[in-house]
Amino acid sequence: MTMHRGKAFLLIPLALAACSPSAASTDSDAAPLGAVRMAMPASEPIPGRPVADAQGIWAAAPDARTVRFGFAGQGPLLSLECRAGALIVTRHIAAEIGAQALFALQSSERILRLPVDATSVPGMRGYLWQGTLAADDPGAEVFAASFSGTLPGGGRIEVSASDVPRGLIQRCKVAPAGPAPTAAPE
Repeated sequence: MTMHRGKAFLLIPLALAACSPSAASTDSDAAPLGAVRMAMPASEPIPGRPVADAQGIWAAAPDARTVRFGFAGQGPLLSLECRAGALIVTRHIAAEIGAQALFALQSSERILRLPVDATSVPGMRGYLWQGTLAADDPGAEVFAASFSGTLPGGGRIEVSASDVPRGLIQRCKVAPAGPAPTAAPE
């Protein structure tokens, strides 16, 4: 009877080894059936993080009504546009249709909680976060200094100070006031 117990103890590790996963499969085994490799359109920037020591920069658009913050060779992370005395603030992060949030912005001098909505922006794919602020609102001064911003699901953004957004805000303050801009139709 002792001999049978010894054999049983030897069979347990063999049985457990049989239950373990098999050797790694080849890539073709893991690929979905009928999968097709497609190239990313050349007009879209390649997603990803810039190198660790890269510095984001502000740049003015040729129309002088829009300024954008981002890293060289990539799409904007944040943009400001002047329309009829109001600043349209766009955080270039995907948003779900119908979503609303507060974009929390903080500089050393000021804190701004800007209501933003998921908005379809002409020329852009999907929905982005967008809000409106009067150019002469004291909260707009947050964009004139270095600041950080957080948005639910959008992470944190660190933005450097620059004369570029400061100049846009000043020009926008003297722009003719008109009706408040409306969001693009969804």
